[in-house]
Amino acid sequence: MNNPFEVVEARLISIENLILDLKQPTKVEPTEQPEQLLTVQEAAQFLNLTVPTIYSKVSKGELPVMKRSKRLYFSSAELMEYIKEGRKKSNAEIDQLAEAYLFNNKGVNK
Repeated sequence: MNNPFEVVEARLISIENLILDLKQPTKVEPTEQPEQLLTVQEAAQFLNLTVPTIYSKVSKGELPVMKRSKRLYFSSAELMEYIKEGRKKSNAEIDQLAEAYLFNNKGVNK
């Protein structure tokens, strides 16, 4: 027979390892949402614009759009990127870009 103290020790080590595994934070990977396609009305609501404004921006090529037969579809992800492209930089960001530009182009004109 096995030594009962060895059996107890082995079980305690096993329990300790299980507890340590439970204490470690689990990595929750973000689940990718499938790309959502919006109608003209939904895109207008998403962008907080009127439907005629959506049609106007589409005709000017300002909005990313997909067309199938007579219907227009908009990707919610692409519309979000469209909104983000309109973001204005803060003064601090502009200063950083200017400093980086000057640093990288130092001595180019000499």
